[in-house]
Amino acid sequence: MAANKSLVRLLKEDTRYKLDAYHFVREALTFAQEELGMGAPPEFDSEQGVYEPHLTGQQLCEAIRIYALQQFGYMAKVVLNSWGVYSTNDFGEIVYNLIRIGQMKKSKHDRREDFDDVYDFDEALQERFEITLPDA
Repeated sequence: MAANKSLVRLLKEDTRYKLDAYHFVREALTFAQEELGMGAPPEFDSEQGVYEPHLTGQQLCEAIRIYALQQFGYMAKVVLNSWGVYSTNDFGEIVYNLIRIGQMKKSKHDRREDFDDVYDFDEALQERFEITLPDA
């Protein structure tokens, strides 16, 4: 319940992004780790006493791109834009907002700038979709 309160407070403090954008970034992180097998060998989290896989900002941006295309197809850019997300820089802002409220973690090597200009949205989210008609 405290996590929900901190997220609601975050949404009031920083109105740039919709709630869906935060949920999507967290889902994409899980997708990257579980479906794509991305991330460095797990690092030991001394606070939690467990090993956790770790993704760089660039890896997370790539996972978000793949996940967005998988979920939304040719509408991926439109959907992300409707949530206030226009570049990979916005992913960095979202991630660091989630870190600030304790819903994501970072390593000592991570920097907010790791998310800056990883790819161009117009190119990366506009897959070449072909419509083929069955032979008559």
